[in-house]
Amino acid sequence: MSNPTHSQQAAIMRSMLGRARGLGSAKSGTGHWWAQRLTAIALVPLGVWFVIGAIAHAGASRAGIEHWISGPVTATLMLALIACMFQHMQLGLQVVIEDYVHSESCRVATLLAMKAATALLAILAALSVLKMALAG
Repeated sequence: MSNPTHSQQAAIMRSMLGRARGLGSAKSGTGHWWAQRLTAIALVPLGVWFVIGAIAHAGASRAGIEHWISGPVTATLMLALIACMFQHMQLGLQVVIEDYVHSESCRVATLLAMKAATALLAILAALSVLKMALAG
């Protein structure tokens, strides 16, 4: 009795359609799906908190806003909002790009540009919050 090699075992585990197309398992999107749902759930209370805070401080001076953001709880919640918001945005844009950009080279370039822009904007937003928090 001979033992099947790794490639033979992998071929046995693939579906008929996967063997026909030469593709692997479609289970790689589960982590992406969960991350998108968890960031969406986290954005609900963070978004409500932010809207209430923005309404409460409408018309306040810059010094008043800096004083509000300089609190440790407020600064932490603001940074959590930024992290969740930009992560959720990046995950959603990734799905749209993967679904609608059909050229492989264009898809890769667009994904890289989008992820770089998202990371840059998130860093700028976080630095702005930290600057205001430390100034207040």
